[in-house]
Amino acid sequence: MRLEILPVPGIGHVSEGDDLAALIATAAPWLRDGDVLVVTSKIVSKAEGRLVDVPADGPERLAARDEVLAAETARVVATRGATRIVQTHHGFVMASAGIDASNVDKTRLVLLPEDPDASARALRAALRERHGVDVAVIVSDTMGRPWRNGLTDVALGVAGMDAIRDHRGEVDPYGNELQLTQMAVVDELAGAGELIKGKCDQMPVAVVRGYLTAPRPDDGVGASALVRDASMDLFSLGTAEARAAGLAAAATLPDGPNPTPPDPAAVLRAIGTVAGVVAPGTVFSLVADEEARGLTSRVPGWPAEATTLVLGSPATPAGPPDLVRFGADLQRLRTALAAEGVASLLLPPPPGTTASAALAL
Repeated sequence: MRLEILPVPGIGHVSEGDDLAALIATAAPWLRDGDVLVVTSKIVSKAEGRLVDVPADGPERLAARDEVLAAETARVVATRGATRIVQTHHGFVMASAGIDASNVDKTRLVLLPEDPDASARALRAALRERHGVDVAVIVSDTMGRPWRNGLTDVALGVAGMDAIRDHRGEVDPYGNELQLTQMAVVDELAGAGELIKGKCDQMPVAVVRGYLTAPRPDDGVGASALVRDASMDLFSLGTAEARAAGLAAAATLPDGPNPTPPDPAAVLRAIGTVAGVVAPGTVFSLVADEEARGLTSRVPGWPAEATTLVLGSPATPAGPPDLVRFGADLQRLRTALAAEGVASLLLPPPPGTTASAALAL
């Protein structure tokens, strides 16, 4: 395979209502069947009128941008300072929902196309029907990547080719069957196009020649195939957001013992979470039943049938500050247990012991 990446100069300024197919066909009369047209989403958005008026500067501009961002956001993934990583209504996870203030008048913001796959299909159809050329179309935009610095262009919309090249079931030269390999080829082609489009060169369209011999006869499922289902996303939230969500979920667990004995390892993890922040000398014990309550069966090494966690405080007698501290420690422990999926019910201290409180697990 030999690839060529060709610039399409002369597109010029794009305004709402412009005919992108006509602009591209005029600027690139040399287009061939089977070419892959990589089009920056910004000119698609401009032609489709996906623009919002905002103040040119000052706090009013920031407030207006925040309002636009909220409208374009399906859920917040992570927040660090002024940076907002969000999932858009399309399913894309990107900074600021892809809202762009570059290469546009200072009093306007450019939003992503409402349906980039539909935009790609419409552009492909117009080029084929009115200009007699059958190409695949990629609508691209710039994204950051988790765990790696730098930006790259990716596909937001696709028509005329598959978004993913699925190698599963193929056999490599060493005889190994490929089990997981699925290549996001449209993202690779979008990145290739960006090499000659640039950000300041007013070159919003590129052509990749040689990858396809012919486009699909239909448009395909589009770039929606690239959006990972939430159930398969192992990193659907930032660290701080995941922690906050976990604690919030833990706080809503109902009081009461678990229907089955809790996993001892989960209880130990919860104790380990709070052991370094509780009052010095506080002890934890797990005991098996009402008669065995006491501080004789200490963690670790409690009986497998243990169902009561005893928290003992060394403060004797306890003054108001000690009680406040102990209450906070108890709440930390219950939250840590709940975060491990272990519900608990607060019990009075076991009679005849020096324990301060007990939790039924």
